[in-house]
Amino acid sequence: MPTYDYRCDANGQVVEVRHRMSEEVKNWGELCELAGMETGETPVDSPVSRLATGGQVVRSSSLKDSTPPCGVGGAGGCGGGMCGLN
Repeated sequence: MPTYDYRCDANGQVVEVRHRMSEEVKNWGELCELAGMETGETPVDSPVSRLATGGQVVRSSSLKDSTPPCGVGGAGGCGGGMCGLN
């Protein structure tokens, strides 16, 4: 199942949860239930917004070779400049 980041409009918290692509999380109560966390003082009907994220992005700092992939941060090049995409 994919992961999604949601931001609560009332408290500003960002929470990552997993759910089916067909599911829609509309409020803080639903989000907390999916995340297995307490709602706290935030009203359960407070709206949440799904954030546009890159989804499973790998940062070069997490790799053994910390050289950024071609085209990132001015890194020098893949042959042809397209990283094998011709």
